[in-house]
Amino acid sequence: MKIKEIQEEIIDEFAMFEDWMQRYEYMIELGKLLPLIDEQYKTEDYIIKGCQSKVWVHAKLESDKLIFTADSDAIITKGIIAILIRAFSNQTPQDIINADTAFIDEIGLKEHLSPTRANGLVSMLKQIKLYAIAYQTQIE
Repeated sequence: MKIKEIQEEIIDEFAMFEDWMQRYEYMIELGKLLPLIDEQYKTEDYIIKGCQSKVWVHAKLESDKLIFTADSDAIITKGIIAILIRAFSNQTPQDIINADTAFIDEIGLKEHLSPTRANGLVSMLKQIKLYAIAYQTQIE
């Protein structure tokens, strides 16, 4: 499935909930389903700078597609990174680089996070794009 299609799915899922408490609960559930990062990647090298909580993200290239794994020590943050990984994992680096991230605003995520979590979200998106740029240069 293309990134845009996955993002549309996420927007539709968030639209089903009436309030933000339900959305937070849903994000916590998504976090529990997150493909966990291997313990060897839970180091300073893989930590996202700019997050209040600890968030580790690892990417590897398989058949020209990036596969992301992640973890966090905070349940809401784990839900946030789960949403991003769902949208961008198993996609080509070029598609990730070109991807629009407006779906974050469409589900209202940024405006319902504390300023430090919103900064963390931006840092997570930036790191995913940086991985894509790094791997794209290897493919070319």
